[in-house]
Amino acid sequence: MAFQPIVNLADGSIFAQEALARGMNNESAISILEQVTDENLYRFDQACRVQAIQLAAELDIQSILSINFLPNAVYHPELCLQTTLETAERCNFPISRILFELTEVEKVIDYAHVQSIIKHYQKLGFRTALDDFGAGYSGFNFLADFRPDFIKIDMALIRNIDKDKARQAIVRGIVQVCRDLAIEPIAEGIETDLELDVLRELGLQLFQGYYFAKPSFRAVTTDLSFARSNPNLHKND
Repeated sequence: MAFQPIVNLADGSIFAQEALARGMNNESAISILEQVTDENLYRFDQACRVQAIQLAAELDIQSILSINFLPNAVYHPELCLQTTLETAERCNFPISRILFELTEVEKVIDYAHVQSIIKHYQKLGFRTALDDFGAGYSGFNFLADFRPDFIKIDMALIRNIDKDKARQAIVRGIVQVCRDLAIEPIAEGIETDLELDVLRELGLQLFQGYYFAKPSFRAVTTDLSFARSNPNLHKND
């Protein structure tokens, strides 16, 4: 697993670290997921959760730990979470600091089932997020049904948003919907000052992308000292 920070520019802190699957030779997540089959889907999902929590505890991550999960791998939320809970207890990692991201690698087969998963996770104290919002299979009906704590606005909407009025209008609308539903939006895939400037003007506070840090092994960004020296990050403060 590699970790990439999600930063909160409202207070200059690291809000979360997302655990990302990588190969033994740093192969990408996509190349790893291509090897996942129906036969090993459940074991892969469980192994990623365990590895993420163990490494987060070992690296003494104090922020939220964001873990992706494959909805079709979760047959019974109670049973699937047992290993997660046991690992968190063994590693002394509070479940209140675990955020589960519903990933869109696979198409959701049973909406009602996924809704029950999210409700069960939230009931136990886990936070939830909908990844890649605005791309793939997710849409506003998906958001209305699942009501996660966070959504991550897909990087396809973020890329070159400073030059695209249509993308600005769409993201502005997403932010307003999130406010009305008490959902916190996260912009992912930030790469430039100009993208960040526009997104801050649109009211976002949580960001992730290469602009801040690339995913890394065994080392985790723990502060934003680099950001504090960048005047572009404080122009709205």
